[in-house]
Amino acid sequence: MSRINLKPAATLREPTELVAHGLASAADLPDLEKVAARYAVAVTPDIAALIDPGDPDDPIARQFIPSAEELVAQPGENADPIGDHAHSPVAGIVHRYPDRVLFKLVHVCAVYCRFCFRREMVGPGKATALSSDAYNGALDYIRAHSEIWEVILTGGDPLMLSPRRLGEIMADLAAIDHVKIIRIHTRVPVADPARISAEMVAALKVEGAATWVALHANHARELTRKARAACAAMIDAGIPMVSQSVLLRGVNDNVAALEALMRAFVECRIKPYYLHHGDLAPGTAHLRTTLEHGQQLMRDLRGRVSGLCQPDYVLDIPGGYGKAPVGPSYLSQANSSPGEGELDPETRYRIVDYCGDVHRYPPKP
Repeated sequence: MSRINLKPAATLREPTELVAHGLASAADLPDLEKVAARYAVAVTPDIAALIDPGDPDDPIARQFIPSAEELVAQPGENADPIGDHAHSPVAGIVHRYPDRVLFKLVHVCAVYCRFCFRREMVGPGKATALSSDAYNGALDYIRAHSEIWEVILTGGDPLMLSPRRLGEIMADLAAIDHVKIIRIHTRVPVADPARISAEMVAALKVEGAATWVALHANHARELTRKARAACAAMIDAGIPMVSQSVLLRGVNDNVAALEALMRAFVECRIKPYYLHHGDLAPGTAHLRTTLEHGQQLMRDLRGRVSGLCQPDYVLDIPGGYGKAPVGPSYLSQANSSPGEGELDPETRYRIVDYCGDVHRYPPKP
């Protein structure tokens, strides 16, 4: 593929546009058209500018440029891999955990990730946003359930809404007495940082509830100067940020890439939060690693970077059973357990340090 240094003026949505900008091969066009007919494609100018068309293994391209491998579904893959539908009591709400709900406001994104677990539900041809009746029904559900302490705005990407509309939604939620936290999951500060205007930041600030923003990024190169400035605008306004990433083969499945990504988050004052194991979405097997590889990466990361840089490695259990930490265990019992109801002052444990050496706890006197 020849290299074309041409930053697009607008978001690329068609495989022909990807080819014209040197981001895909003309020989692959028939297969890419088939992928695009099923799964949404969007590559913003900011993301396109990060891709090296001369690198067939470019980690940014691997996340956003469609591949013929997406046409191959594997056994066990599912259009709703984490069971949103099973926990959706009303349109727009997923209530999987007692104290929090997902509020799926929109079904559009600035960019469409090739590994997305909601790839069958977002993009052109799908409903772009909740109807007025569905929105009001979702609010009524939240009002009726006093155990809901946190509302997580997701979709799609809620920062695709206008500041005016987002401000209205934030005010509606903050007016519910038992809602104390509003968390927004987004890729916009990376994919289209210009959207994080003073008006957007102001819309995120609301009386009566604390706003948190979770930024999704998977490679350190995504945290450009513009992206960092967009995040700083929110953080400087008093909005704390955490990160979400997905462990992806060929993107961040080596310890150097993970280290650079987690350090970049912390340098931006974003606390690493979750590193997700890849979900069983259709056509994503080529991007998934094994759990064993992920656990080894977490062991390696533990010995290389500050505790500030350590995310939780989690698996969303298929079927809607929630997230479970699946990182490596460093502790095991070194002697037999006492009987039921008994205390054994001699109980000792094996504990592994970050170098892999084994120790006993408590140590022998």
